[in-house]
Amino acid sequence: MLLKGERTFVVRDAGGFVAHVNMPGWVKPKPSDHGHGPLAMVVESILAPGRQIAMHEHRNDEIVSWVPEGVMRHDDRATGRLLIDRDHLMVMNAGTGFWHSEETLATDPPLRMLQILIRPRAIDLEPIIQYGPIPAVAANVWRHLVGPEGEGAPFYVRSALDMFDIRLEAGARVEFPRKQERDLYFCVFSGSVVVAGQSFIEGEQGLQLPDDRLDVEAKDQSALIAFLLDANAPVARQGTVGDHKKIPPAIVIRAFLKWRKFRQLWRRAS
Repeated sequence: MLLKGERTFVVRDAGGFVAHVNMPGWVKPKPSDHGHGPLAMVVESILAPGRQIAMHEHRNDEIVSWVPEGVMRHDDRATGRLLIDRDHLMVMNAGTGFWHSEETLATDPPLRMLQILIRPRAIDLEPIIQYGPIPAVAANVWRHLVGPEGEGAPFYVRSALDMFDIRLEAGARVEFPRKQERDLYFCVFSGSVVVAGQSFIEGEQGLQLPDDRLDVEAKDQSALIAFLLDANAPVARQGTVGDHKKIPPAIVIRAFLKWRKFRQLWRRAS
């Protein structure tokens, strides 16, 4: 069964820095968790030129920075300055903790990226930063960017999760990645697509619980990101961002989703 999630209603605007926070678990009709297994959240971050996010600490999050538009300038106390763009990826395996900052220069183009917060298999692992080039984009072909530690992906996380991206030409139809006993979660970064007869536009998300075959067809030029994950894998839920204490509990979200659905039906009836 394919579950569809609308563009997130969780938006944080800090003046020149806007974050659209996607909660994979909230796609379900009756959420029990804001995340889904090891995938805690997917944050669409928009940073204006000349904006800086000051040095801050992360603990017990595995953070993938995927930058298809603009550049993100990273600085930390261990590796120094790094530049992440459409040709480079960074994975911050926070573990026991590290400090970093992010910024754009006034001469940089606007930055629009995804920061993926992944739950590690255990708390207080060794902190590591992975950075490097990624394979060139080939139209209509999934790129395998991130996988579990030791399984051969270009970058790794310490969790049962694989990450892929794709650029689709208008009219192209391809199969989503599959892996036995793994759920599929995807986000449309740009463009619009059709999946299992449902239309998905920019910012919308889908969750396929069984590992059945699923195809995606692009209505126009589109970019997607997809994850295969083991929802039953052991995970630590103590990330400073991915499992922040201010995230509303599932019972509150269930009530909100129920109220929102009632309001939508009422408006249609009116």
